[in-house]
Amino acid sequence: MKTILLRAIVPVAFLFTLISCSSSETEEVTAARPQLVQNYEYNSDELQLADLINEHRVSLGLNPLELINHVSYKSEEHNEYMIARKVVNHDLFPERSENIIEVLGAVKVNENVAYNFVSSNSALNAWLNSPGHKANIEGSFTHFGISIRIDETTGKKYYTNIFIKK
Repeated sequence: MKTILLRAIVPVAFLFTLISCSSSETEEVTAARPQLVQNYEYNSDELQLADLINEHRVSLGLNPLELINHVSYKSEEHNEYMIARKVVNHDLFPERSENIIEVLGAVKVNENVAYNFVSSNSALNAWLNSPGHKANIEGSFTHFGISIRIDETTGKKYYTNIFIKK
């Protein structure tokens, strides 16, 4: 009796499973497109550093760079990442770069980071004394973003400066 009942129930259960799990509609899964960040509140140190970089570029006959809020926001995200981990690095730069390329149509993206400089001027001087950082500052870029954040637990400043060419 159990065998007969089992033979009757198993096919019905199988058929019910097939019907309940199938779908006649195809669902489109689309990845969320990164959004343009339009608002960014610059502090006085960030504006001073932007001015210093542009003054240096103009003194060499190069074009001044235009600040883009989205790029400064991505710079700020990286500062927050570094502060949270108590490190100075370029971790996740490919992701930042890809976002900027996709959102802003950039064709080139480079980045400078710094840590523990008291002033914007001292950070810029350190970058200008480093061949790689200097190449970014003096490179063929059109726009940039800047963030300077203070680690509240240590009082140390973190700097991220992203350069882009559109």
